Amino acid sequence: MPIEKHGHDHPKLSWWRTYVFATDHKTIGIQYGLTAMFFMFFGFGLMLLMRWQLAYSGKPVPLLGRLFGEDSAFFPDGIVMPEMYNQLGAMHGTIMVFMAIVPIVVGAFGNYMVPLQIGAPDRAFPRLNMARYWCYLVGGVIMLASFFAPGGAASSGWTSYAPLSVIATSGQTYWLIGMIGLITSSLLGGINFIVTIIQLRAKGLTFMRLPFFVWTQFVTAFLLVLAFPPLEAAAVLQLMDRLFDTSYFLPSGLVISGEILNVAGGGSALLWQHLFWFLAHPEVYVLILPPFGIVAEVIANNTRRPLWGYRSMVYSLVFLGFMSFVVWAHHMYLTGMGTALSAFFQTTTMIISIPSVVILTALVISLWGASIRFTVPMLFALAFLPMFAIGGLTGLPLGLNMPDIALHDTYYVIGHFHYVVAPGSTFGIFAGLYYWFPKITGRKMNETLGKLHFWPTLLFMNCVFMPMMIQGFAGVSRRLYDGGASYAHAQDVLYLNKFMTHSAFGLAFVQLFFIVNLFWSMKYGAKVSRNPWDGTSLEWAAPSPPLPHVNFESLPVAHRGPYEYSVPGENEDFTPQFQADKES
Repeated sequence: MPIEKHGHDHPKLSWWRTYVFATDHKTIGIQYGLTAMFFMFFGFGLMLLMRWQLAYSGKPVPLLGRLFGEDSAFFPDGIVMPEMYNQLGAMHGTIMVFMAIVPIVVGAFGNYMVPLQIGAPDRAFPRLNMARYWCYLVGGVIMLASFFAPGGAASSGWTSYAPLSVIATSGQTYWLIGMIGLITSSLLGGINFIVTIIQLRAKGLTFMRLPFFVWTQFVTAFLLVLAFPPLEAAAVLQLMDRLFDTSYFLPSGLVISGEILNVAGGGSALLWQHLFWFLAHPEVYVLILPPFGIVAEVIANNTRRPLWGYRSMVYSLVFLGFMSFVVWAHHMYLTGMGTALSAFFQTTTMIISIPSVVILTALVISLWGASIRFTVPMLFALAFLPMFAIGGLTGLPLGLNMPDIALHDTYYVIGHFHYVVAPGSTFGIFAGLYYWFPKITGRKMNETLGKLHFWPTLLFMNCVFMPMMIQGFAGVSRRLYDGGASYAHAQDVLYLNKFMTHSAFGLAFVQLFFIVNLFWSMKYGAKVSRNPWDGTSLEWAAPSPPLPHVNFESLPVAHRGPYEYSVPGENEDFTPQFQADKES
C-alpha cells in the first residue's frame, strides 16, 4: 500500500518563533519538560528544608545561616521558623503536583509523543498549544513570586482549606492567581488532546490499534476538561472572598484572635472542600495514568511480546476515569457526612480499585515467561509495579470510614500518597525519559550512569516513605513543625525522622547521576537509528529526532495493532504498525 507523501518545506522561522513562541508540538513538549524539571527540583529542595527541620528541629540549616541574618522573619540565622515550615509544606505540595508531575507526564510526554504515536504532523490546535504553555509558565512564576510577598508564600496547605486560606497573608492571593493560570493551561491542553486523538489519527489507526499510552492521555484529557473547572471556579470565589469581602467560604460568627470577624458570613467552608476534592481525586489519576501508559510501552518493548489483555486494560482505563468522579468525599469522612453517604463513598472507593488492579495484573502477566531485556527504562518500569501496588494497597484503609478516622492527617496518608506519586509517577517518568530520549535527541543515554541512578533511587525512595507508615500508625500528625517531639505518644518513633532525612539527602545526591547523564548524552551519547529499541508503534517511523513541524517524511499508515512482537512465522521479533502487509 503506498504511503501518502506530504511536503515539509516550511518558511524559516525566527529564533523567537522557533524556540520561545513555538507552535511545533515537539518544541513545546521540550519546553514543558525543562520547565517542569526546574519546578520539580525546586519543590524537592523545599522538601529537603522540611526534612532538615523535622530531623534537627530548631537547628540552623547548613549554609542557610550565611544567606539570612538574625533579622530574617522566616530563616533567622538559618533556622526554619514555624511560619516558614507551613509555607514550605503548602508550596512543596502545590509545586510537585500542579507544576511538576502533571506538566511532565501530560505537557511534556503527551505533547511530544501523542502526535508521533498516532501518525499526526502536529496537534490539532498548534497556537492553542503554545498559549497553554505560556499560561502554565506565567501561573508557575506567579506562584513562586509569592515567596517575596508580604508575609511570605501561601501557608494553608496544598489543599488551601477555608476559612484559614481566606484570612491568610497575601501569598495566598498569589497562590490563587497562579492556580487559575495552571488550571487554564490544563483545560486548553485537555481540549487539544481530545480533538487531536479523534481527528488526526493516521489512516488505519482505529481506536483499538492505539498504543496504550495514547489511551491513557485520551482518558486523562477528559479528566482535565471535566474536573478542573470546579476548582477554577472555587479559586475565583476564594479570590472574591479575599479581595471583595464576599463570604462564599466564610461562615457567620468566625472568631479570629478573640474577635468576631466582620464579614457578612453565611458561607460554607465545606463547599471549598467539595470543589477542591472533586478535582483533586481525578487529579490523582492525572498523575498516574500517563506513567501507566509509559510503563506499558516499555514493558511490551522489553519483553518482546504483546501486552496481555490489551482490551481489558483499555476498558478498565475508561471505567477508572469515569469512577474517579464519584469517590471524592472519602477525603472528607471527618466532616460528619453521615453513615449513608459514608457507605456510598466507601463502596465507590473499593470499586475504583478494581480497574487499577486489572491494569496492574495485566502488566505483571505480560512479564510471565518473557525473555526480558533489563535496560534502564525497563528497570524503572519494573520498579514502578510494586511501588504503585504498595501505594494502592495502603490507600484501601483510607477509603474506609472507620480506619480513616484514626489515620486521617497522619504520616500514614503522606506515605500512601507519596508511594503513588513519588516512586510511582516519577519511576514512570524516568522510564519514559530513558526510553524516548533516543527518539527526541537521536542519541542514547548512558546505561551505566542510568543504573547508578536507578538502584540507589529505588533504595532511598523506600527509606524515605516506608517509615512514614510506621509514624502514621503511631498517630504522628503530618503537619507538626517539630516532627512530633511535643507528642508523648510519638517518642518511640522520633528516631525515624533522622533516618528519613538522611535518606532524602541521599536521594537528592543520586539524582546527580541522572542530571549528568541527561546533559552529557545530549552531546556525546551514542548516535542511534530511527528505531533503536526495535519498537512497533508509529513514532518509530519518524526520524530521530523527528522533522520540524511535520514529524515524518511521509504520513504513515497503520496496518496492524501496536504490539506485534514475536509473531510466529515472521523473520524478526517485531512487526511495526507502519510496515505494509506482505500481500500489498
